[in-house]
Amino acid sequence: MTSTPRSLLDHRLIIVTGKGGVGKTTVACLLAEAARCQGQRVLLAETAPIEAVAAHFETDPAPIGYEGRELRPGLHAIRIDPHEALAHYVRLQTGLGLVTDRILGSETFRQLLEAAPGWRELILLGKLWHVEQSEEKGRPLYDLIVVDAPATGHGLTFLDVPRVAHQAVRAGPLSRHSGWVEALIHDRERTLLLPVTLPEELPVRETLELVTRAREDIDIGVDRIVVNRCPPRPTAALREVLADPATTFEAWPPPAALAPLVEHAASRAALAAQERAHVSQACALPVVDVPILPAGAEGGSGWSERADVILATPTWPDRDEAGASAA
Repeated sequence: MTSTPRSLLDHRLIIVTGKGGVGKTTVACLLAEAARCQGQRVLLAETAPIEAVAAHFETDPAPIGYEGRELRPGLHAIRIDPHEALAHYVRLQTGLGLVTDRILGSETFRQLLEAAPGWRELILLGKLWHVEQSEEKGRPLYDLIVVDAPATGHGLTFLDVPRVAHQAVRAGPLSRHSGWVEALIHDRERTLLLPVTLPEELPVRETLELVTRAREDIDIGVDRIVVNRCPPRPTAALREVLADPATTFEAWPPPAALAPLVEHAASRAALAAQERAHVSQACALPVVDVPILPAGAEGGSGWSERADVILATPTWPDRDEAGASAA
């Protein structure tokens, strides 16, 4: 076991990924909001074709788009569309706005792009590198960039493209820019991969594969795992109260009817604790727990009041923790 990891707020770029359905978008929003509340200027970047982050902050969300907009004071969000990012890049390199738009907007050129592997990922990361380098009045435009990255398998390919491009193209602007992006990915002072999992067998198994590949194939920093939707554990005192024949509740079902529900919750919590301990031990990483949000994580649900849970100091589950939770 290593020393306590640095605060998430000490990084410049945090890439949030995980198996589809584990809640990585929710975790990315938690982190962005927590950083904003700590006084940082935050960019929340989503990469999916369909926008999702605005719905976490607003009950009737308007589109974000490539240019993005402010969701809350100090928190800006964008959706990085690869076609718009490519057009932006070419304009910067050539200075030919109208000609660029005509060429890149043609159906023939789009079909050629769709047949070219890796260009989307390289352009997306190039846009992130450009934003990370941007300054305003002598300081970084954003203190923290949080990326809601593609799901696990695609997410790792997404991060490896700059290395492949840099090795394949040895000269010219593309080689230089691929090298800059690759350096950002490997810079542990600036960049962190934040895996998200559920305390369940299949997500844990995929998280182990993700962390292994991130270390061996991508060489990107990863120092903790977020365990999302951790179920609450019924206390021993509550279970004793329900087991007492003398216990009564006004306007509640009788304790005998509640007891099986509590035992089921305790069993579920014990299994979750086992998987939580397993992913920590198998990956040799501490974990940060994000509890189940009773009202969900949509706009107006009040989830942002608990956003700071994502900044909790990572912990190492005890080997006997699962057994203790079932006792």
